Amino acid sequence: MYYMRVISGKLKGRKIKGYDIDGTRPTMDRVKASLFGSIQNYIEGSIVLDLFAGSGNLGIEAISNGCSKCYFVDNNMKCIKVIKDNVNTFHIEDNSIIIYQDYLKTLTYFRDNSVKFDIIFVDPPYQYQIVNQILDIVREYNILNDNGIIVLEYSKDKLEDNRTDYQKIKYKKYGDKYISIYKK
Repeated sequence: MYYMRVISGKLKGRKIKGYDIDGTRPTMDRVKASLFGSIQNYIEGSIVLDLFAGSGNLGIEAISNGCSKCYFVDNNMKCIKVIKDNVNTFHIEDNSIIIYQDYLKTLTYFRDNSVKFDIIFVDPPYQYQIVNQILDIVREYNILNDNGIIVLEYSKDKLEDNRTDYQKIKYKKYGDKYISIYKK
């Protein structure tokens, strides 16, 4: 078991319980600090989707910084248990909805029930190489609010540079990982 920490907001300094599952890895503190510095103006009062949530690290950071609700989605029961432990430990149950389900079924549910988000974190296992597909689904299903943002964390994916459906507002490489932020 390893621990990460909340780097800012009302939960700053608290330890986030991690996990040791193949295909998962934490967002490093320096990457998370840079990322949240870039999106700070979008967080207050927002509705957030932490897709492929893992430990819930990114969603917990968003709650710590003032998002009103975060949907944590993962299809790995070990991750779901860790997210529940973290949410309960931090007493953020009122801000959290935890969903144990495949990402495609969950995105379809959001479409069919008119659930929309201000911020969507997409951090799939790197071997999936699906960030372009998720950008397309989010657009097609219309689950991102106007002026909402999608934060992508990926390694081997090649993002299409000719996208006209989103405005790229940040792109940065950290070692073997990339962070791209798109605005609707």
